[in-house]
Parts: sequence; C-alpha cells; structure tokens
Amino acid sequence: MILSITPNPSVDISYRLASFRLNTVNRCSHVHKSAGGKGLNVTRVIHLAGRKVCATGFIGGANGQFIKEELDRLQIRHQFVEVDGNTRNCIAILHDEGMQTEILEEGPRLTKRDEENFLSQYCKLLDSASVVTASGSLPKGLDATFYTKLITIAKEKGKIFILDTSGNPLKEGIKASPFLIKPNLQELSGLAGKKLQTMDEVKKAVLSLARWNIPCIVVSLGKDGALGYFGGKFYQIIPPKIQAVNPVGSGDSMVAGMAIALSEGLPDQLVLVYGCAFGTLNAIEEKTGFIRRELLNEFIGKTEVIPI
Repeated sequence: MILSITPNPSVDISYRLASFRLNTVNRCSHVHKSAGGKGLNVTRVIHLAGRKVCATGFIGGANGQFIKEELDRLQIRHQFVEVDGNTRNCIAILHDEGMQTEILEEGPRLTKRDEENFLSQYCKLLDSASVVTASGSLPKGLDATFYTKLITIAKEKGKIFILDTSGNPLKEGIKASPFLIKPNLQELSGLAGKKLQTMDEVKKAVLSLARWNIPCIVVSLGKDGALGYFGGKFYQIIPPKIQAVNPVGSGDSMVAGMAIALSEGLPDQLVLVYGCAFGTLNAIEEKTGFIRRELLNEFIGKTEVIPI
C-alpha cells in the first residue's frame, strides 16, 4: 500500500467564465468542486492506476466532511485526523482565453495536540505501507520541521519516503534524507539561492542536494520532461509529444507514478519513466490529477530515459 499525506487539503472550486469583470457581478453556470490539495491529487491518480492507496492528513468542518464523502464516492481509503475549524477552499476562476485567477484560503490553525494525534496515527498506518508520499504546503500551527519528523519515522521503519514541497519545509525536509524529492526549476533555484539558467547549473544544484544522502532527485521541467538523478547517475527524461489540455496536477501525477514504480520494486530508469508518463497523461486531460488507466502502457512505452 502507498500512504499519501496531504497536511493542508482543500475543497477545490473552479468557476469557468467567458470573461472576468472586476467590481461587478460575475454569473457562472460552470462550477466544479472536488477534493483537492497536492497530496489528494497523488492519491486519486494512484487509485485510478488500480493500486492500493490510503489518504491521510488533517481535515475539519463541513469542507472536511465533503472531502471524506468525495473519497468515499470514489472508493478511496482514507484516515484523516479531525481538527477544529474548517478545511480551506481553493478557488480557481478560469476566464478570458486561458487565463486563471486563484484565491487560496489559509485553512485552520493546528495545535500541538493535532500534531501529536497525527504522529500517533501515522506510526500505525506505516505498518501496512511500503511507500509514503507527502505533498504540498503546511497548515498554520505546524513548523517547517514537520516533514522532517515524518521522514525520520518512516526511515526508522524501513519505508520509502517521497517529499514534494517547497520553501522552508523542503529546506528542512532534505536534512532528514528522504528517498526522493521532486523540485521544479523554481523550487530548485530557491534551494540553490539563485536563478538556475543552464543545465550545468541545474546539475550542480542537484549534486549539492545529493550530499544529503537523497538517492533520487527529479527536477520537473514542464513540457520538456525532467532531469533525473538516481543511483549516482544523471538521466534526461523525455515525454511523448502531446497537445496539452491542462498541465495543472502533472507534478502530482508524476509523484504518483514514481511511488507506484518504487512500491513494485521496478528498476531505477523505469521509476523515472513511470513518473514522466503519469505526468504526461494528466496533461492531456481537463481534470486536475486525473489519468486514463487504459493509456498507461502506451505512454510508458513512448517515454524515453537517456543517461547523460
């Protein structure tokens, strides 16, 4: 089983408008609500691929209830820690020739007791998991070392840990040596302390991170695929040519693919292939964090991994 952690989930609400006008009423007939947050995108994609997954994190209030009901409807196992306050909304307004305006709530503030309750539950869930994914921002009340604690506990139990976050939680998390991290170019630049403009600069930044004993580092490069560092070797990961429809959630889908490959003990290069193929599959769909299982083998076969 794969355990997917979303510390700061949301109800994702999208409004599709022909045009978005300020300081007046905008009426919308195209509204979509879903259980959201990066980790729940990972969860959904793993489930769509037909693998066992359990979602966990912190939820509360009516929005938290909506998320549980949505996962129940999809027949996805979940075991969240209930907290006071209401899980946040994340609103996306799609308008005017592909533009997107987002309004992201902060969500509830957690207490030390909330963290303790989660850590207790987390230790139990780890017993039946082989791979752990942890994705996204941290809610108020958790300090930047929260992921560091989760990684340390997982490693003590011999579990593979994939960390996909940014900012201070990423800077702190790498100190615990997770098995895999997946920064994009902007996040890697943040860790390096400067804007990375050439592939040599990117590789140098990756090698600097690898000194923290991180076996696998994958730098996502959008439509250009990814740069992989695995087992002390660099790889160029080349996706199949597609007409992208909605690339949002492709990074989360990449994490899902790599988690599946690692849970099944596949070779290093196939781990990278699975990640890129899953991310590409998401990009051809309108829905966020969504793949079609029947296309998996085709896209896996069309994804190239070249040692460099």
